[in-house]
Formats: sequence, C-alpha cells, structure tokens
Amino acid sequence: MDYLKTVVPSQLMAERGSNLVVINPGSANVRMGFASQDVPFNIPHCIARRINPQQDKEPGFSVRDQMLNCHATSSLNAERERAYDIIAALLKIPFLDEEMPSANQPFPPKMGRVDGFSSQQSRDDGKLTWTDVTERSIKSSTIIEGSLNKDAAEDTLPSTSGDGNEHDFEETKYKEMIFGEDALKIPPSESYCLNCPIRRGHFNVSNIYSLHQVLEDLRTIWNWILTEKLHINARDRGLYSAILVLGETFDNREIKEMLSIVLHDLGFSTAVVHQEALAAAFGNGLSTACVVNIGAQVTQVVCVEDGVALPHTALALPYGGDDISRCLLWVQRRHGTWPNFQTDPASKPVDMLMLNKIKESYSQIRSGSFDAVSLVHSYDNERSVGHQKTRLSALNVPSMGLLYPRVLVPEEYPPPPRSWFQDYDDMLEDTWQTSDSLYPSGNGGFGMWDSYPMFPTRLKKFDNIGLVEAIVSSVLSTGRIDLQRKLFCSIQLVGGTASTAGLAPVLEQRVLNKIPSNQSIEKVEVLQSRTYPLFVPWKGGVILGVLDTGRDAWIHREDWIKNGVHIGSARKYKDSYFLQAQVMCYYNT
Repeated sequence: MDYLKTVVPSQLMAERGSNLVVINPGSANVRMGFASQDVPFNIPHCIARRINPQQDKEPGFSVRDQMLNCHATSSLNAERERAYDIIAALLKIPFLDEEMPSANQPFPPKMGRVDGFSSQQSRDDGKLTWTDVTERSIKSSTIIEGSLNKDAAEDTLPSTSGDGNEHDFEETKYKEMIFGEDALKIPPSESYCLNCPIRRGHFNVSNIYSLHQVLEDLRTIWNWILTEKLHINARDRGLYSAILVLGETFDNREIKEMLSIVLHDLGFSTAVVHQEALAAAFGNGLSTACVVNIGAQVTQVVCVEDGVALPHTALALPYGGDDISRCLLWVQRRHGTWPNFQTDPASKPVDMLMLNKIKESYSQIRSGSFDAVSLVHSYDNERSVGHQKTRLSALNVPSMGLLYPRVLVPEEYPPPPRSWFQDYDDMLEDTWQTSDSLYPSGNGGFGMWDSYPMFPTRLKKFDNIGLVEAIVSSVLSTGRIDLQRKLFCSIQLVGGTASTAGLAPVLEQRVLNKIPSNQSIEKVEVLQSRTYPLFVPWKGGVILGVLDTGRDAWIHREDWIKNGVHIGSARKYKDSYFLQAQVMCYYNT
C-alpha cells in the first residue's frame, strides 16, 4: 500500500498493464488493447467470409442478418411522422411549406452549448475506398511444379529472380476472411458474407446464424485482433491476462461463452469480468453516478453508488447511434435533399459507414433550422463511385430521437430472437417480444442449454421510452432522497453518441422538468467526461485491473477448463449479483 501511495500513475500502468489485455465488446465495435495503452483499438465487430460463387445461388456480397427481412408497417411510419412533427415544433424547425425563421431568433436556455468533446471539431467528407479482396504471395518454381495439378485453376504470374537460375511465381488469390472496416467496404460484386456476431447487446443468434457460428466468428475476430494489432502470438498468450468489460445486456450464458473463448480458445492464463457501467464510473474517477451508455444499437442506464452498481436501477433501451444514422437518411429523404442514390445501410454496410461519418460531423441538438452542405457519395457500383454536394436539412432532428425514440422506429431493425433463452435464467425480466415460431421446440433447438442451472434473476427491462424518462425512472427507483440528489448531479454520458453537441444541456433541462413536483430535487448536472466518452468504459476496465492486487475474483484457465469455478465468497465482488456470472454460475458443462 505504501508503494501505491508514492508511485506515479503512468509508471503503475506501465508496470502492471503490459501483460493485461482489456476487451470491451459491443454490437458494432470491439475495443481491445493493452492496459498500458492510452487508447484501445476500436474495430468494427464483424467478419466477412469468402463464399464459393459456384455453390452460391446468388453470387455477390451479402449480409447474414434477420433484420433484412423486416420492414416498417404503415402504423409505425405514421408514428414516426407524428414524432417528427413533435420534434420539429419543439426545435422550431419550419415545415416543408413554411418560411425559414430569421437568423436572429433567440435560443432557449441551455440549447446552444457545444460540448467539450464534440465531434463537430473534425469533419470528413472524403470517399471510402473499396477493399482489395485479393492477396499476393511469392512461391518458388519447385513448389509451383509440385502443386501444378492441384492449383491449375489459380492465376499465377511468373517473375524472374535476381540470379537468373531460379524462377519465383507471384500467386494471386482471394482472401478467405476479411475483418474490421475492410469487411464493411467489400465491393458488391464480390462473393463474401458479412457476419456480425453481436446485435442489440446480445449474440446475433437466429435461424440463419447458429450459435456455433456466432461463437466461431467471435473467436476468429478476437484472435485476429490479438495477432495482427496487439502482436500476441498464440504460444505466448499464457503470459497474459484478460479483462472482459461487458455490457449489462449480456446474460449468464453469453458471459460464460465469452469466458470460454478467452480462456480455452485464445489461451489467456487468467480472466475477470467487469460490468461496463461500473467500469465507466471508475474510468471518470467517480464512485457514485448515473451512467448513461449510448452505444451503437443499445442504450443502457445504470446507477452506481459507492462503487457498487444497483441492479434494480438498470434499464436498457433498444436504440443507439446506428438508429440515429438511419434516421438521418430518412429525414433527408423526407425533405427531398438526399441525392438520387440507392443508399441502403441495411444491405450495404459501406452506406452505414458514410451515414455515420455525416452524423458524427454535422448532427447536433440545437433550436431553429440547422442545415449544412456535405458531400454525399454513391456506392452502387465499385467501378465508378459517384458523389454530389448537397445541402442537408434538419440535422438536429435525428439526435432528438434519443428523447423521442418513435422517430427512430427501432422495430424496423429488431434484436435477435430470444426464444432459445426462454424458460431459463435470462437476465431480462421481459423478453424481446419476438415470435417463437422459428423454433417450435421452445428452446430454439439448442439442446446444449437443457441442463443449465437456474439462478435468481434481477429486474431489467427493455422499454421503448425516451432517454429522459429512463434517467428519471432509474434514479428515482433508488428510493432515497439523498442518493437521488447525488445521482441527478452526477449524470455521466459515455459511448460514441455521447459526444453529440448540445445533448448534455438538453438532458439537464428536460430531466429537471421531468422530475415529479413532489420530489425535492433542484439541480440536474451532466458531468463532462475526462476523456473521449467512447473509451471511458475500456479505461475503467484498465483501472480496475491494474488496482486489483488481490485478484480474488480472477478465473484461472485450468480451473475453468478442468474443474469449473464453484460457489465461494472469495471469488466475487460486491456487485457480483449484478453480473451473476461473478457469483456461482461458473459451471463446467
């Protein structure tokens, strides 16, 4: 302890963080890096696998996701129109047949502030380049001759070596697997299938994407990052420990499978699980806070008191930054400002990348009409990428979808079916309200879970409510006025969308107005993040791992593989009830 009092923090991170790998997986991206790094690698959580064009009935790029078969109903479209009208009236945005407001129109209080980490500081209209799906390798003439019959179909280009006696051959072939952003920029004509193993905060299991394939894709993606980005070979991973920083949406079985990947498949010596909300609080140096994590596809609200997450305060909302990007496209088409391009973020991930760049560059929450000129690109044909400069309108509407989620219509892109978790230990009290017709047996056909033990669950709901209502409901559920005052003055926004300009002051104003009059709450404050909000939970995982000298809750590889980890109070934290996998469900099947 004396050493910890005198050591410089950077020195402590360098000493204890060099053999710690922190993994923070999300629906759209995975953040991974050494604890000694300042920032992690932030890589799209996806993999594209090569498809044999001769066996595939429809050659070309495809996305494996059940959301492509879903469409908004007329009633949902009507609700979206009504939500847009409400937002337009609140922000004083003129309707299509009205005149623009005057330039000197005053803003309401707290509606024009630009946040410290605003994404408006960097704007990028550059076009995205297609991924080269081929790779080249040099083979000697002896190897080519030995495999000539086997590889007759391969295209080889001969080149003469320097000594003139031997010949080397350059072989060009397709990449079998492509990862990260490169996987999102594969040309439409190439025969690849894009897989995203996590969607809406859960494994993306469906009738077209099996659990086995989800786990294999997770293992392959993480292994690629460890090898190519962190340069940790498989034979050396026994010298490293892993810290899993997981969102509150994952249930016990998903946590168990990810632990198996880390300890059994990837070969780490030890591992520990930390809750994302708790890590986010520590990442900003807080012990008590209302943590609002706005991810790409899920928004989570959890209250933390004295370093302990309060399970009954947890709320998860089925929308996030990706829904705001799709709403931006809908708003522009509604105003007639979007060029005549076949932009489709569901079937063409490169379009989603473009929309995310526009959203990060221009979206903000402010009163009045807010337009901007941007360069919009077309990715219909990889040979000729078209572009058009256009004036985008009502750019302050999409981000307001966090407060009025009906304008986002998340039902267009539903979460994965949860029927394979039904009748078991789901951490959600309410299911995703999806049909069980895909799996008539009731358990989704996954018999491996039939003998899985049951443990007490905690209250956790997915509600289609706005962010303001979620924050007020979460804080008031604590039931203590002294704690409520602390939490309302310690609202912490994390996640990429938390950088949206104007979001913090709007939340402060609307949360204060939403609190019932019989509650003696006079102040609401959104705390400014000490670092980029997207990396705060990852940084908190670093702090928790470095300061954990006793390592009582760490799981050893041998214990996990051979014996499992059984019930024992020495192997849990105070918040272990919140992440039930920390208590006693380390069960060796």
